[in-house]
Amino acid sequence: MKTLAYTHPAPRRGFTLIELMVVVAIIGILAAIALPSYAKYVMRARRADAQAFLVDVAHRQQQYLIDARAYAPDLSTLGTSVSTQVSTYYTISMVVSTATPPTFVATAAPITGTAQASDGSLTIDNNGAKTPSSLW
Repeated sequence: MKTLAYTHPAPRRGFTLIELMVVVAIIGILAAIALPSYAKYVMRARRADAQAFLVDVAHRQQQYLIDARAYAPDLSTLGTSVSTQVSTYYTISMVVSTATPPTFVATAAPITGTAQASDGSLTIDNNGAKTPSSLW
């Protein structure tokens, strides 16, 4: 008498729909956590570029004051221009007073409609005061 041997079905290859949905859910959760953190990091990096530019302007103004006994009225007189990294997201302005003693205030204001729009304006003056202190 002949016995029939039980044969195992061939193992299935691939993933089930449930496994794929779990992976998609995990990726979605990680992305929901990572993207806002990345956006904040990029905003801080752009702010740091604007801060560095304002500090450079303040140093150039101090040197110009030593040489000319007055502050430069604009950036071109200082021999500098705003880089595209800064000008894409911030508008740089400078107000110079010719009173005695002379003063200046350099400001980087975020451009409306850009990713920096929710960031505050940065200022530095002839005394080196940086405002607002929460952003410096």
